[in-house]
Amino acid sequence: MTVTPDYDEATYGDYPDDGTLCNFDPNPAEVLTQTYIHSVICAFGLIGNALVVVTYIFYKRTKTMTDVYLFNVAVADLLFVVALPFIIYNEQHSWLMGQVACKLLRSAYSINLYSGMLLLACISGDRYIAIVKARRSFGSRSRCLIYCRLICLAVWVFAVALTLPTLIYTALFKDLDLGDETAEMVCELSFNKYETAKLMKVLVPSLQMGIGFLLPLSVMVFCYSSIMCTLMRAQSSQRHKAIRVVIAVVIVFIVCHLPYNVALLSHTVSLFKERSCEAERIKLKVLAISKSVAYLHCCLNPILYAFIGVKFRSHFKKIMSDLWCFSKKYIYSARLSPGTSDACTSGFKSSEGSNHLSSFSA
Repeated sequence: MTVTPDYDEATYGDYPDDGTLCNFDPNPAEVLTQTYIHSVICAFGLIGNALVVVTYIFYKRTKTMTDVYLFNVAVADLLFVVALPFIIYNEQHSWLMGQVACKLLRSAYSINLYSGMLLLACISGDRYIAIVKARRSFGSRSRCLIYCRLICLAVWVFAVALTLPTLIYTALFKDLDLGDETAEMVCELSFNKYETAKLMKVLVPSLQMGIGFLLPLSVMVFCYSSIMCTLMRAQSSQRHKAIRVVIAVVIVFIVCHLPYNVALLSHTVSLFKERSCEAERIKLKVLAISKSVAYLHCCLNPILYAFIGVKFRSHFKKIMSDLWCFSKKYIYSARLSPGTSDACTSGFKSSEGSNHLSSFSA
């Protein structure tokens, strides 16, 4: 059996030569496994990125440009991991939340991809200026932070703009693979015209691969190659420590997203060509697996901060200490002695007073 070129997502791969329909629905075991994996990603991503945001807001008075960028990366990851449980629920319950939720939730990953990867490119540019161009003066710290925040705002606006095709053309429609009686509502790209389908089904994945992956990757390779050359000449272990978390974050992001982009490229090349149902099933399964791997980056970044960033570990310990003190103070206050309560209060003040630490990544 072969699948004809697909012009509309609703008729995607529905017309084999023998007149029967191709069923691309995953089996229940795959759905259950994917649900567990996404749940783990959501839980760890939510906890880890929330700790990064809390550290930035409450435990760091002195902030660097890298801190601002990493904070925005954490916010982007938080937005996605918050949306992920709703995506899982709606996919398993025929999108009960309706058309608006369909559009917004399907756009969440796209915004996270563009903003997160472009912000990582900004971090590499910031480290390049700080290390390779260290002798040049770029103005006061406060002015640099203003420029940094403007850059972050521009990245968010650009990410939303690149997501508009997904937002506009994603729609709810009945999946007719199982017939009219058992048809369920699905949330996918849908087009009424062949010309629009042909353009968007090439444009959307091309933007993801080009602007969301290859362009930032090129910037990172250039910046970090220059940084490595400078550090090798400088023989400075301290500078190595200052950028190692950023390099690790970029490497992890590449490892997570490269398989999905390769699978997406293969899938895009085969669009509008006849292909067998079995080959299409394999491609869709590979896409689903690699996309789950891509989701992993949302919870891996905070782990990198905790295990590599010495100063972030220090802030993390202070957060845990303060939470322990508050829990004892407000939950078990009847059992606490005055001396214990004072110690807890002092510990929180110590956290506030340690905000001179300059970076997550050192």
